[in-house]
Amino acid sequence: MKKVLALMLATVMAVCLLTGCGSTETPAQGSSNSDTKSPAVTNSTSTTSSADFDWKKFEGQEITVLFSEHTYADAVEEKLGEFTEKTGIKVNYSSMPEGNYFEKLNVELSSHSGSIDVFMTGAYQSWEYATAGNLEPLEKYIGTDLTSPDWKYDDFIPAVIDALKWDLVPGHAVGSGSQWALPMGWEVNILTYNKRILEANGIKPPKTAEELLEAAKALKEFDGSGSYGLAVRGLPDWGTIHPAYMSMYSTWGAKDFEIENGKLVSKVNSPEAVAMTEYWVDLVKNGSAPQWATYGWEMCGADLGAGKAAMMWDADRGGYTQNTPGSSNEAGNMAFGMVPYPASAGKTEADMKSNLWVWSMAMNADSSKKEAAWYFMQYFTSPEFMLWSGVEKACTDTPRTSVLNSDAYKNSVAGAEGYYEAFSTISKNASIFFTAQPYFTETTTEWAKTLQYLVTTDKYSSVQEAMDELKATMDELVSDLEVE
Repeated sequence: MKKVLALMLATVMAVCLLTGCGSTETPAQGSSNSDTKSPAVTNSTSTTSSADFDWKKFEGQEITVLFSEHTYADAVEEKLGEFTEKTGIKVNYSSMPEGNYFEKLNVELSSHSGSIDVFMTGAYQSWEYATAGNLEPLEKYIGTDLTSPDWKYDDFIPAVIDALKWDLVPGHAVGSGSQWALPMGWEVNILTYNKRILEANGIKPPKTAEELLEAAKALKEFDGSGSYGLAVRGLPDWGTIHPAYMSMYSTWGAKDFEIENGKLVSKVNSPEAVAMTEYWVDLVKNGSAPQWATYGWEMCGADLGAGKAAMMWDADRGGYTQNTPGSSNEAGNMAFGMVPYPASAGKTEADMKSNLWVWSMAMNADSSKKEAAWYFMQYFTSPEFMLWSGVEKACTDTPRTSVLNSDAYKNSVAGAEGYYEAFSTISKNASIFFTAQPYFTETTTEWAKTLQYLVTTDKYSSVQEAMDELKATMDELVSDLEVE
């Protein structure tokens, strides 16, 4: 697989820079091979007027959609009937839990059968899928007569839409290259805490990493066996690394890779990385769930909502959905804080960073019904749909500026104490802090396994030893990648 990916990378050119606004260039049809540049995304609208746009152009076609279970997916599912009524396109829709979803998706995409037309993905996964030729470049459709003028590409928040662009060169930052996916919603990773539990135990909401560690330790078994201070992920996969851990890692000043002499070189054993991981191991061992190694985002949220965990550090909307009326036993008791920063390492609030996650939808390059698939994608990322889903369906982290700035949206989240403030503040320094490269899953899985060894076993005599070994493993995994 690595040889195939390396061969494909060798044939791909760095492509033109795409910006969040201002382009008036009409996209040319083309492909990202060694002889042609990827067409630029245009921000101009097509010559078709809104009234003349033909939503029935592909009536009678049938597409297959596979999504991960999520409130974003729930909102889409609820409106499938309206989409079919408007377009005449039938949708075979299915979803499954995230833990099984990517395994199923990888099998389907690797078969190149075109069995799925549209699917959910994240920015990290799109690095792998695009490199392997699984994703259809969307600039072939944006701004053409296949796109309704009401769709408004310019309305996407630049940092969010840019997170789904990449030029396929390992080590190059996201934001340039083809548009590989469209955002359904994005998430920053902040602290959610139960006001009732903290007040009952005389603990103030933590702002620094040191205060978080102290609070998490003090709240161990606050309500008997099994109750604990802080819910964070612990499964041996990429999902454990990207939310709270990577946010603290970046705030601490650590990096995953750097480019040296035309190669990607792991930096997970740097002084900053080791110091942060030492802190993290202490936090998990003494302040998190006894079964931490089995925890994904679902169990973190469930424990927070049940009052079993006093705090959670994960996606902002994970805490938000546990706080909506009737959603959990502790609904109404949640409040939201920022990213705890390590004051002992000389960091301040100005250094707070949140690693960014973007749930998005992409088109299978092997689909035989690409135009109908594009109609589906634009319908369910339109300003109209996203205003409805953001206000009515708790899809709170909207990727559209018009929705974020609307009074309806602001009013819909006003009841969540500190939520809008935390989201607005952290969003300014939120980004993807991973280095873009096609072996993301392999490298982060090894990283998560190392954390499990450090927390649950005596395999290593020190964090430094563990991270030295992890660096060697990660360097080997990316050794065949050349950086232009």
